[in-house]
Amino acid sequence: MRDIAVTLAVFGSLPFILKRPWIGILVWTWLGFMNPHRMAWGFSTTMPFAYIVALTTFTSMIMHRVPKRIPWERETVVLALFIGWMLITTINALFPAYAWEQFEKIIKIQVMIFVAMMLITTEDRLKWLVWVIAISIGVYGLKGGIFTIIHGGAFRVQGPPGTFIEGNNELGLAVAMTVPLLYFLARNATPLSLRPAVYAITVLNAIGAIGTQSRGAMVGMAIMGLVFWFKSRQKFMVAILGALSILVIAQIMPEEWYDRMNSIKTYQDDGSAQGRINAWWTAFNVAKARITGGGFETFQPVVFQFYAPNPNDVHDVHSIYFEALGEHGFPGLFLFLLLALLTWRSASSVRKAVKGIPERLWWAELATMVQVSLVAYLVAGAFLGMAYFDYYYNLVLIVVVMKVILRREGLLRNRGGVTVAPPSSKALGTSASLPPSSARGQFAKGAEISGSGAP
Repeated sequence: MRDIAVTLAVFGSLPFILKRPWIGILVWTWLGFMNPHRMAWGFSTTMPFAYIVALTTFTSMIMHRVPKRIPWERETVVLALFIGWMLITTINALFPAYAWEQFEKIIKIQVMIFVAMMLITTEDRLKWLVWVIAISIGVYGLKGGIFTIIHGGAFRVQGPPGTFIEGNNELGLAVAMTVPLLYFLARNATPLSLRPAVYAITVLNAIGAIGTQSRGAMVGMAIMGLVFWFKSRQKFMVAILGALSILVIAQIMPEEWYDRMNSIKTYQDDGSAQGRINAWWTAFNVAKARITGGGFETFQPVVFQFYAPNPNDVHDVHSIYFEALGEHGFPGLFLFLLLALLTWRSASSVRKAVKGIPERLWWAELATMVQVSLVAYLVAGAFLGMAYFDYYYNLVLIVVVMKVILRREGLLRNRGGVTVAPPSSKALGTSASLPPSSARGQFAKGAEISGSGAP
């Protein structure tokens, strides 16, 4: 039944994609984040759904003569340079067969990120994208939170097999990144009658992230929580939700969980931690020896023999920073970090641009929550090899789309320092976008009722 349901959902979306190509981005994102076919057991597990959706999206773009203009914001330029550098490092990879296979996977994600920048051109489309991202991962956080409570934290929460978030550590990172987006949706995009339910889902996602028993996710949640509170205008509400999450966790988590978390303090006695440090030194040594790094999938036993302090302790690198460093050298790490820095600064620019505009208060909160989500990725990612996780690049996408719309409406200065007059609603394409105007008003109304301001 699951196979049939997923297949019907995907193929049922194709006519809508052919009519409106931007819907293809939503379906692609849903498939890439939630991986619903991986929860089935039959024929759908091997169906190339993502390929079918992408092909349909491209066909629709050609049919409707959609403008094929990439918005060359500074983040877009850096991302393009990073992709170009990854191509160079792949050509010079230590293990070409492995490297090209990985490059093929990553380039598919990045191509669709650029396509999304062309198609997500209105507020409504941006809202839908945020909803799809939050729901796709939030489902696993919700299930994980309930599972953790029912079983008293005795078992680790795992993600769907064969995906980016299969392991408990990877799922913990993804769910931690989703908590801020769920909070944003609860405050700004949900009817008052449903807000308590969305807040509850947010808390359960926080519990689910801890229930993965990932030490990286725990550290990420802790630091993210501080940034969350500091940046939020509704500090009392954030404090209440945080206290509720901590209270539930303190009541249900077993002694073994505390022992595992406390092992962070004694990392020198932890074999896993020592293995990661050995891999980090290996990445550093490879980058010193080769300006292009080792290329994708470079952390093989033979590389440890030449570059590791302990050649016999072969571990995965388990860090977004050392993964980028070891596989793409110092130039690759620089571009990776520069992309994060520029995304953070642009989110701050968006907040300043909409300050004092009541109907755009939700923009400020979305930009802030993207920053908080970015903190979760950068902190928890220090202990996970997920430098190419599409969630990160979708945060970049959200910020780029916001900047482009604000520039078009004259609310953000153009790169040349000149503002432009706001275009008409017809030029923005709002008449053809979803949700309808009533939903668009709900965002503004929600911001007024909740009393939110620019964080």
